[in-house]
Amino acid sequence: MKINYKIAWALLGGIAVGGAAIQGLHAQAKPPTFVVVAIRKVTDADAFKTGVVEKAGAAMTGSGGQFLIRTDKITSLDGPPPQRFVVIAFDSVEQAQAWHNSAAQKEVDAARFKSTDSLSFIVEGLAK
Repeated sequence: MKINYKIAWALLGGIAVGGAAIQGLHAQAKPPTFVVVAIRKVTDADAFKTGVVEKAGAAMTGSGGQFLIRTDKITSLDGPPPQRFVVIAFDSVEQAQAWHNSAAQKEVDAARFKSTDSLSFIVEGLAK
C-alpha cells in the first residue's frame, strides 16, 4: 500500500513539472508580426496595378509572409478610410524586415511610392 502512495506522489509531481514546463514554453513563444500598408490615395492607377498589385505576390514568395487582408472594400467608422488596405503576417520581426529589404520588395515599394500616397509599418501582435 505504501508503494502505491509513492507512485501516486511521483505521478502528481511529474504532472506538476510537466505543466510548469509547458507554461514556460508558451511564455517564450514569439508574437506574430504584421506589416500594415495603408494606401490613402492611388495617384496613378495603371502604374499601381502593374508595379504593385501584379508584383506584390511574387515579391513575397519565399519570404514566409502571407496576405491576411488585401482589399479596397473598406467601411469607415471614424475619419476618412484609405483607398486600399493590406495586412501581411510573418512569424517574426526579423522575417518581416528580411522581406522588406529584399530586392523584389524594394522594386514594389518604389512603384508604390511613385503611384500612391501611402504608408507602411511593422507591428508585433499578441503571443498566442
